[in-house]
Amino acid sequence: HLADLEKLADLREGELSTAESQNTDLHPCPLCPEEKFKACYSHKLHRHLQNLHWKVSVEFEGYRMCICHLSCRPVKPNLVGDQTLSKMGAHYHCIICSATIVRRTDMIGHINRHVNKGETESRFITVRAPKSSYKVVKESATDVQVLPNYSTPQKTDSYFNPKMKLNRQLIFCALAVLAGERKPIECLDAFGATGIMGLQWAKHLRNSVKVTINDCNENSVTMIKENCHLNKMKVKLNTREEDNDETVGNGEENSDTIEVTKMDANVVMHLRSFDFIHLDPFGTSVNYLDSAFRNVRNLGIVSLTSTDISSLYAKAQHVALRHYGCNIVRTEYYKELAARTVIAAVTRAATRCNKGIEVLLAVALEHFVLVVVRVLRGPTPADDSAKKVRYLIHCQWCEERVFQKEGNMMEENPYQQLPCDCHGSMPGKTAVLLGPLWSGALFNTGFLRRMLLEAVQYGLDEAQPLLKTLVCEAECTTLKHPSTHSPGDENKQEECGVYIRTPNTSAESYLVHGKRKSEEVLRGAAKRQRAEHSAEHPPFYYNIHRHSIKGMNMPKLNKFLYYLSEDGYRVSRTHFDPMGVRTNAPLAQFKTVLMKYSTPTYVGAQAEGEVPAATVITVEECYENPSSPSSGCRIWLEQQHL
Repeated sequence: HLADLEKLADLREGELSTAESQNTDLHPCPLCPEEKFKACYSHKLHRHLQNLHWKVSVEFEGYRMCICHLSCRPVKPNLVGDQTLSKMGAHYHCIICSATIVRRTDMIGHINRHVNKGETESRFITVRAPKSSYKVVKESATDVQVLPNYSTPQKTDSYFNPKMKLNRQLIFCALAVLAGERKPIECLDAFGATGIMGLQWAKHLRNSVKVTINDCNENSVTMIKENCHLNKMKVKLNTREEDNDETVGNGEENSDTIEVTKMDANVVMHLRSFDFIHLDPFGTSVNYLDSAFRNVRNLGIVSLTSTDISSLYAKAQHVALRHYGCNIVRTEYYKELAARTVIAAVTRAATRCNKGIEVLLAVALEHFVLVVVRVLRGPTPADDSAKKVRYLIHCQWCEERVFQKEGNMMEENPYQQLPCDCHGSMPGKTAVLLGPLWSGALFNTGFLRRMLLEAVQYGLDEAQPLLKTLVCEAECTTLKHPSTHSPGDENKQEECGVYIRTPNTSAESYLVHGKRKSEEVLRGAAKRQRAEHSAEHPPFYYNIHRHSIKGMNMPKLNKFLYYLSEDGYRVSRTHFDPMGVRTNAPLAQFKTVLMKYSTPTYVGAQAEGEVPAATVITVEECYENPSSPSSGCRIWLEQQHL
């Protein structure tokens, strides 16, 4: 209160000498130096404290931080001739961290940042954050309490992004598949934040996993322990500073116990071995790959989520070169290029530890790039993986691309490897060398099918459509019937809309969701699928809109997939691009088929009973085709004597 400032003045007076206190009734200001405010009578001091210090104070949890003019924060001296004028600046003292802030608005923002991070305990007074400021978020039957601004990583330590729910479900499915292979497995969430991911693992998989949640931030570790108690989980503390382990809760350690560690992610991965490691730092994860592959067990799984999409999606190419050692440019297949860039960095880190990798899953969406790999110990798998990291030749005119051939011998004309002839018809250099990139497969079909079974079993609705798309993309087929049913539910099949041609007739049949036209068609497609299962899916994809012909109506995407498959090419849709087509057809054949089955714009409009708003035609075209929609233009031209 204001009276407390006056008490400070009385204390200051009590510290004066006895002679001074008897001969004067003047009171100095406790927050101003003597050269700024001389001692005065009590009524004048009261006005000074009220108008200067109290009026511009900052309030926090019932306390006020008043402005201070003492020599706590010296201002840089000004040199005037040979004299040095030292000036003391006005400032505030933070009640939480004792920092000195000059401006009042900066002080308010400084206090708000402390509150958003949950740092409300003062060094001088005990002030606990009110429980009403916490918010409880529920995801996949797991409750976590989060701080204000929990979705902004710059404003909170315990970061929680609701948009990454799909990412967490995919990682859970991968862990569930590994838990079905061997149990129990030791899994690590290296960057716990709120602990939501590790809590979901322990809550649903129970005895199959031994979960360790790590974070280097003290506030995040406190939040993780509180969330464990919120979900009725026991906490086993194992910090670097303490040698003893402490189990919170009654009874011995069981399947509901989660180990919480507070140390750097590189340290915890160097100290212990794990079967499953997930890396999800804020930004790139290349700084933690060496530690992850050093102690991961054989046939274990390493998953990493990269959120530095500005560099991976070729918006900041110099950052991609600095972090991943990879040269990339913006292309139509930039998302797959980002996934192959991350896998190349993972491969190099694994091979340095004499380990190879098998890519199980690679997903690149709007907010993140997720890569899941299986670790294969030994120099032979390491050599095989290293051979799959190659450079990519990319044509900048037509966007045709091909991986560089193996071997150390230099070619006189590397443009000959490209299927296109842009180098001969266009001036200058037409292609760029991208990479090094991962040239192997991006998916494991069997692993994806088992992930889909786990998603159905645990009711992960958001992951199921994506996993079905990934299964079809891995098999490079347009007929989607992932085996998500149990052996007793053989009659329950799920189809997607694709155009097929029946064996007996040339008519096209269309399979709609939930309806089956012909058993013979499905059996024929299954045989073709088994024949192509052994072949690796084609690298990269083409965007049908990117290569469309101006003034022509493209066929529907499912029809176009059928037309390409009729020509003997493998085709499928891709999760990287909703209008992308993954195929082994060269770009020239892709454009030929697209041109063959495209129709002129005005013909398509006439078929739909519409007339386009404006059509640019010549006078000769008006007279050559009297039945065209431009007959009205011909009549007008005749009236104008043209």
